[in-house]
Amino acid sequence: MSAPLDDLLVVDLTRALAGPQAAMMLADLGARVIKVESPSGDDTRAWGPPWAGDPGPDDAHDSTYFHSANRNKESVVLDLKDPEDALLLDELVRRADVLLENFRHGTLDRLGWPVERLHELNPGLVVGKITGFGHDGPEADRAGYDQIAQGEGGLMSVTGVAEPTKVGVPIADLLAGMNLAYGVLAALHERERTGRGRVVRTSLLAGVVGVHAFQGTRWTLGGEEPGLSGSHHPAIAPYGVFRAADGPIQVAVGSEGLWARFVAALGLDAADPRFGTNRDRVAHRDELIAVVEQALSQGSADDWLDRLLRAGVPAGRVRTLPQVYDWEQTRSQGLLLEVEHPEFGTLRLPGSPLRFDDQAFSGGREEHSAPPLLDQQGDRIRAWLRGDDGRV
Repeated sequence: MSAPLDDLLVVDLTRALAGPQAAMMLADLGARVIKVESPSGDDTRAWGPPWAGDPGPDDAHDSTYFHSANRNKESVVLDLKDPEDALLLDELVRRADVLLENFRHGTLDRLGWPVERLHELNPGLVVGKITGFGHDGPEADRAGYDQIAQGEGGLMSVTGVAEPTKVGVPIADLLAGMNLAYGVLAALHERERTGRGRVVRTSLLAGVVGVHAFQGTRWTLGGEEPGLSGSHHPAIAPYGVFRAADGPIQVAVGSEGLWARFVAALGLDAADPRFGTNRDRVAHRDELIAVVEQALSQGSADDWLDRLLRAGVPAGRVRTLPQVYDWEQTRSQGLLLEVEHPEFGTLRLPGSPLRFDDQAFSGGREEHSAPPLLDQQGDRIRAWLRGDDGRV
């Protein structure tokens, strides 16, 4: 079975996380992704510990961080300031469908590849660009770092309990990568009609602001400034994390019908006027949490989960990552991959979130490959670009 994008060639000039995430999403769907790295490699190769495998005494190793965003790619080292390597990149651009880059705004132009030149080399090339705060506007020149973008984009102002808190994964980077991937696919679809490539731009800031959802409209429409919401939904109650006798559980009571079932399952007073409607429950949230946790303290988390699920009330555990990857449901969805690495042997990696048709595996590929060693495919790629006579 062919993968959806197996006729596409992507040149990945990105490093760190946002750009590599976008390129990996295209690679998961079958695109051939050639990761062009500097002689020192993607910075994230050194973002450890922990390492993928034993680093050994020579310090030649790759971090687990690098392995999170670079599966299904090939690696070639090109020094973009070297004239011969610059010619090789030109040839790669001529053959490519997509080029991705996340240098600081204007850097690729200064290196010799402004958009105009890229499209001279290949009019059908789709160019995807990620910056920290956008390519224009008063702060276009700022470098992009995930945690700074989370703070500047307002996400930290609604996350946490006692003080603003960043999300536990680099969500600004990941969202920017996801946004770029779907923007590139839209541009490729348009190219089928026009024959011309388009420039697709996004930023870490745009990724964060773009997921404000109801928190954004609380302010833009309602004039209400959201605050820290902790582990409870700011507009629905009860909806969040509650303590049972031996640990936390989550409950999501999103309708009055579910509230009636929840009250019956916990043995609460259905006539309590403080909790008659969702508006009442939100207004008396602290009192509601105390009443609910008093009831839950009479049993274990497992017992309450069984009871709530039988009652048809959405509820769940708060799993650790080891528990998630050992969970049969996770594995059944293809969300844990095993790939073979030339140095480290069998590696287990998180899988793609997509499945097609009745595939048991994730992504569009039947087989996934490990993130490459630095310049692992370099000789083969350089020979391909130069041609049989050794010239570009």
